[in-house]
Amino acid sequence: MSLEQSLEHSLERSLEQDNKQVVTEFLERFSSGDVAKTMSMFAEDATWWVAGTMPISGTYDKAQFTQLLSGVLEVCTGPIQIKPLAFTAEGERVALEAESYTQTRNGRTYNNLYHFLFKVRDGKIAGVKEFLDTMHTNAVLCTP
Repeated sequence: MSLEQSLEHSLERSLEQDNKQVVTEFLERFSSGDVAKTMSMFAEDATWWVAGTMPISGTYDKAQFTQLLSGVLEVCTGPIQIKPLAFTAEGERVALEAESYTQTRNGRTYNNLYHFLFKVRDGKIAGVKEFLDTMHTNAVLCTP
């Protein structure tokens, strides 16, 4: 490997580590339930996509996702705690396996497994794709 390639590889690794740190901090804020602090990590043009055909599936812009998070807090006894299990990063993309947990106000337990694909740009979350057990989410969070 040439010196130029080695330096380029080091810079990429640093960018990837930085992006994993941004995602880690985002998950900490998300799990705290502080919607304003969570959303402050979003780029203005960020989108969040949720898999499936349940009522909360689809693509959200920053304002719409802020409303969704606030709505989830009304349904649950506390914020959804998201625990990172494994990260893979390449360039601006951070893939994450994670597990969530919370209780709903009607006594149900929400405990789901996810695969997230984050896009990080200039230290902000620029996009997220959320893959999860949609049947569990629909039954616990979307069904009264």
